Amino acid sequence: MWRSLLYVPANVRKYVDKAHTRGADAIQLDLEDSVPVAEKDNARKMVQEAAKIVSQAGADVVVRINQPLRMAIRDLEEVVSPRIRAVVLPKTDSASHIRLLAEVVDGLEAERKMTPGHTLFIALVETADSFFRLNEIAKAHPRMMGIGLGGEDFATSMGAAPDPDIMLYPKQQTIIAARAAGIAPLGIIGTVADYSDKDAMRKMIQNSRRFGFDGASCIHPSIVPILNEGFRATGEEVAAAQRVIQGFQSALAEGRASIEVDGKMIDYPIVERAEKLLARETAIRRREASIAAR
Repeated sequence: MWRSLLYVPANVRKYVDKAHTRGADAIQLDLEDSVPVAEKDNARKMVQEAAKIVSQAGADVVVRINQPLRMAIRDLEEVVSPRIRAVVLPKTDSASHIRLLAEVVDGLEAERKMTPGHTLFIALVETADSFFRLNEIAKAHPRMMGIGLGGEDFATSMGAAPDPDIMLYPKQQTIIAARAAGIAPLGIIGTVADYSDKDAMRKMIQNSRRFGFDGASCIHPSIVPILNEGFRATGEEVAAAQRVIQGFQSALAEGRASIEVDGKMIDYPIVERAEKLLARETAIRRREASIAAR
């Protein structure tokens, strides 16, 4: 249940030390774009200590590794552990790319006597070429738990700007591919790079949830509460969903499968959406209670 995934460079201790205070559902320790080439080795060696620090308030830990295979394997050697819940695979090219990395992780988990399958994958599709393999990437391996479209890199690959109207089609395709595979669509319809206009960001996040996204990454801690709020149902939505389910259950008891609630016709698909909304809200509340009890 990751509404917010806050990027933190694994090698910058002042950011690592504060990350647990930001309220993110997951902290995404970065070994890729935010780490200079000369610092890659040092950042890898700092991952496990950083993971311990950033998770102290209850956030899950995710690590974005590097894409070139030689670097990816070095990263995985340092990253795979019970502390790390998922690995983000940037610039994912194909399903075979994912299966190859999964084979490496299989071996590392076995060597380290970890629960098989503990380390989940989030794939980032970031080129025009790999975009056409979204469906196969989303279904590539049981470790896959999420997929996203890297807006800035993908727009660059297209020769376009990462504006919401331009990114709408590829982002929608990502949502559809994720849902078809039974995994989480992660991202926003736009870009997280410009975080200065909070009102615009809030509207963009709310719109992204409306389109079907579950959560998104951010590069600045000020966006975390906006993500947490934007990717959660409002009180009005929760109350409406409860009325739908209660009304439908009463109708079923009377031998009917369609009713009117709040001036709208209600049948099975609408009830299913209401049930999913309430299940997500229950999971969020359970997570909040667990963190509060720490």
